[in-house]
Amino acid sequence: MNKLINILDENSITYALNEPMSAHTTFRIGGAADILITVSDIEELRTALCACKAVGVPFMILGNGSNLLVSDDGIEGAVIALDGSFKEITVDGDTVTAGAGAKLSRLCTVALENSLSGLEFAYGIPGTVGGAMYMNAGAYGGEMKDVALSVTAMTPDGDIVEVKAADMQLGYRTSVFKTNGYIILFAKYNLHTGDPDQIRAHMDDVMDRRKTKQPLEYPSAGSVFKRPEGAFAGTLIEQCGLKGTTVGGAQVSEKHAGFIINVGGATCDDVMGLVKLVQDTVKEKTGYMLEREIIRTGR
Repeated sequence: MNKLINILDENSITYALNEPMSAHTTFRIGGAADILITVSDIEELRTALCACKAVGVPFMILGNGSNLLVSDDGIEGAVIALDGSFKEITVDGDTVTAGAGAKLSRLCTVALENSLSGLEFAYGIPGTVGGAMYMNAGAYGGEMKDVALSVTAMTPDGDIVEVKAADMQLGYRTSVFKTNGYIILFAKYNLHTGDPDQIRAHMDDVMDRRKTKQPLEYPSAGSVFKRPEGAFAGTLIEQCGLKGTTVGGAQVSEKHAGFIINVGGATCDDVMGLVKLVQDTVKEKTGYMLEREIIRTGR
């Protein structure tokens, strides 16, 4: 780790040692990462990645931490956060380019400010552009593949490539980036001109529905399970009488059974224990085996 720190210092790259991941995830759960590195541009990212590989330090890229459950024992190695130019958003006619570190809510707001429609469905999704493309995030009848043009990414060898939408293999909560090891840097979207009042009304409606149906007042990682074919995870969980079921500080939300919330002091083990209880109960009572959507990482 000292060799990595020396390289970061030599290149004036920001980092923090033993950074608690509970401060960087929407679940507010997780032990410390050995080192959190914050990069501001492509060259800093390439330097950090090369340094990690050279000294044998494992690494992962951090978005908004909104679909992430981190081990109570923390994360071995480096967590890399994208800042600076990775949070920039530019507009050119009907095309919007956003850095992987930009929040989806801000992307939607920029589109509104430029009277561009197509991203309303994403308003309120608590993630970043990079995470949204990685997972092909979607809600209320829309998903990122509906508007994506291309992604600029860094290969494991440090090369910069452009991946067209047709080559991203965007499916239900999946993309080619889950398997090819590419790091998403920027995403380009094709929107269309619309009436700003109608765009705002649509965004407000989406947000109102979120506030009404989802437990936004508690820390969570959003929908815990993928939608099983022919059913809805939340409905199955509710039918099994699991609303309000608690393991430690983790609870199946009484507002939306598809969410597990941190009602206070929840640990990773609490959440994983509750996930298994839900999976086992739903399997026994309905025959459906729920697949976890949230990503568990760490030691």
